[in-house]
Amino acid sequence: MNNDAIFETHIDNLELIARGKVRDIYAIDDDHMLIVATDRLSAFDVVFNEPIPGKGELLTEVSNFWFAKTASLMTNHLTGLDLRDYVGAEDFQRLKTRSIIVRRLHTLPVEAIVRGYVIGSGWKDYQASGQICGIDLPKGLQQAAQLPEPIFTPSTKAEVGDHDINVTFDDVVARIGAEKASRIREKSIQLYRLAADYARARGIIIADTKFEFGIDRNDELVLIDEILTPDSSRYWPAEEYRVGISPPSFDKQFVRDYLETLDWGKTPPPPPIPPEIIERTRQKYQQVRDILLG
Repeated sequence: MNNDAIFETHIDNLELIARGKVRDIYAIDDDHMLIVATDRLSAFDVVFNEPIPGKGELLTEVSNFWFAKTASLMTNHLTGLDLRDYVGAEDFQRLKTRSIIVRRLHTLPVEAIVRGYVIGSGWKDYQASGQICGIDLPKGLQQAAQLPEPIFTPSTKAEVGDHDINVTFDDVVARIGAEKASRIREKSIQLYRLAADYARARGIIIADTKFEFGIDRNDELVLIDEILTPDSSRYWPAEEYRVGISPPSFDKQFVRDYLETLDWGKTPPPPPIPPEIIERTRQKYQQVRDILLG
């Protein structure tokens, strides 16, 4: 892994389509695009000035592992096209371990979140209403309690700088139609169960995770973005899991917990993150990659 952090990319021979919170997206042709996972850090939907060296490579490797593992369950956006056919030799060497070439699809405007445990914004919603995203939950649950069954708790898909907002399943139906909403819910829960079982056998609890979907020209549902990474999931070491507390985490929850100690309104501009917090976060990304992939 290259220890030189990449905060932003510039590929001269490709058109930049967008810079997301952590990914740069370039046009390959009318049907394909290049997604580069940078080392930018996003927390509370704010992009920070300090990158995490190697993060983009680790996320790409973990995501590609899960795409391969779930391919029989859900079609995804990967193409298998070779990056070296589309960029120069220098860009290829720099970006090959943090890039994927994918199909261009119509992205559906929903974050497909599955929760197996009550934590994060779901815990806050439960404390306030006894529900998460309109779903009634058992009374008396403690923080980090496992739910009887995984639940689908969607949110809006925010622009850079905006915050995702938890919504009900009926809101998703209103946005994309009942058939697509039902299929996304079904597939998201199936994907979560598969991943959670695999991870649990290796001593990791996947508390919750987020999927994104697009549709192709035939109106077929396709799994897109990244999946089951430490950026899109909460990974807990099973041996340290306790009900009633926010468990220690392999993911960027470590950064969130640090930021919660600051007097900061969770809007830009972001506060600086100390080098030791960056390094500890990098170690956590590396640790979960090593446990999952061996």
